Amino acid sequence: MEVVPPSREDIQRIAGRHGLGLDAAAVDEYTAHIATLFGSYPIVDAFPPVLPDPSSGRHAGYRPNPEDNLLGAWYWRSRISNATTGPLAGRTLAVKDNIAVAGIPMMNGSRLLEGYVPEYDATVVSRVLAAGGTIEGKATCEDLCLSGGSHTCSTGPMRNPWDASRASGGSSGGSAILVATGEVDMALGGDQGGSIRIPSSWCGIVGHKPTYGLVPYTGAGPIEYTLDHIGPMARNVTDAALLLEVIAGPDGLDSRQRGVSAPSAYTKAIENDIRGVRIGVVSEGFGWPGLSQPGVDRSARDAVLRLAHAGGAVSEIAIPRHRDGTHVWSVIATEGPGAQMVHGNGYGVAHSGFHSSSYVSKFGAARAARGNELSQTVKITVLMSDYLAERYHGAWYAKAQNAALQLTAAYDAALAEVDVLVMPTSPMVATPLPPTDAPLALVQRRAQEMMVNTSPFDVTGHPATTIPCGLLDGLPVGLMIVARHGEDATALQVARAFEQEVGGFENLIGRPSAT
Repeated sequence: MEVVPPSREDIQRIAGRHGLGLDAAAVDEYTAHIATLFGSYPIVDAFPPVLPDPSSGRHAGYRPNPEDNLLGAWYWRSRISNATTGPLAGRTLAVKDNIAVAGIPMMNGSRLLEGYVPEYDATVVSRVLAAGGTIEGKATCEDLCLSGGSHTCSTGPMRNPWDASRASGGSSGGSAILVATGEVDMALGGDQGGSIRIPSSWCGIVGHKPTYGLVPYTGAGPIEYTLDHIGPMARNVTDAALLLEVIAGPDGLDSRQRGVSAPSAYTKAIENDIRGVRIGVVSEGFGWPGLSQPGVDRSARDAVLRLAHAGGAVSEIAIPRHRDGTHVWSVIATEGPGAQMVHGNGYGVAHSGFHSSSYVSKFGAARAARGNELSQTVKITVLMSDYLAERYHGAWYAKAQNAALQLTAAYDAALAEVDVLVMPTSPMVATPLPPTDAPLALVQRRAQEMMVNTSPFDVTGHPATTIPCGLLDGLPVGLMIVARHGEDATALQVARAFEQEVGGFENLIGRPSAT
């Protein structure tokens, strides 16, 4: 990649933007001097590329026809397998389309990345293939994954398999649909505000957001360094635990993973019963004014009774800070993505580890030329984050990150008294998809209203599992189980105990019938 020193006009423009007070002579002097400072760039360019797992020779696959993709869940079909043995042998998977698979197009839900083909596998993809899994293709996601709904994807809405007029949830909506309908056994999803747990809840499957850093984010399109998570989605808890076992653990390329140790044997740990496990029902997770549906709260509380019957020691617990958690997330998830995902073209600066120069180049050039093609939800983030940076210089982001420390401490204090926290995953069941001509306020509401219980745990990094716990008006309800940092197995253990208590989730809620 050639680097071109700035022209006199470039220096003058940048100096004016920052109020540097350079007169004409100073502009000439700075231009000449800065031109001498570019000697390092060709040397850096000469280093061989660092790729998580470069692969070649794969069949490129194809984009499915709309008539073969009625729910809008597939972005790309391409059958890939590297091994015939391993813990995932015989299992099929979908990969959320913000996760790189070498040689396969990656759109990340955005027109700006149309045509981008990564030259590397994300670490989680390499691990799935090494474990014998077969990847059937890429699952659709929201535009740059910046929505909890399923209406901003550039290829069209992702439709709920229980009712095609409703949202699948996002941003990992395609992954949830494909698992729920049985087109694949498992899927990889991403979660920055609830994007694994919301669609899993709304589509009636199991989703697990791991402890922050447990699963390497290497090779996935980032949103915000402190919020990024990748995790498993499956039809039962054992499969979710198995997939987590395969993808977890340090890879040496993701600095989010500092201090992360080797993964546990999750499939073994979840076999333990939950007699004596202390289950805290978080009062503030129920009855959200203007959001919570009484039927959702009832289903979650009925599920808690089942957990008590299975041997759990259930108690009500108050965490007043929980009601503030979504507001802390909102501030971080506005300025952070604005700086990293938008201006930083995904990867941003000031953290070590693998950075995809091809992704940054593709997205950066397209954003500069075609920013009008971003979804309304992303445009809101651009406008708000730029305003806050110009007016308050990052002070509100700093305040929110400091508040995140207090929020984490509040949950940790509660988890010193109990082993897990439980509450509804989403306060409502799947909402109707907004019409294409919906006003901006409705578009944004449908993108964020379901995140109030999920988003705080992206801020704090606690592991959280969602499981189906009932139906309301024919639509699935999810129960969320949150554990201490590093104790993903405990959340999954409680989830499996509930699954066994009800005789399996298909016995509890059935299977979707929408096509």
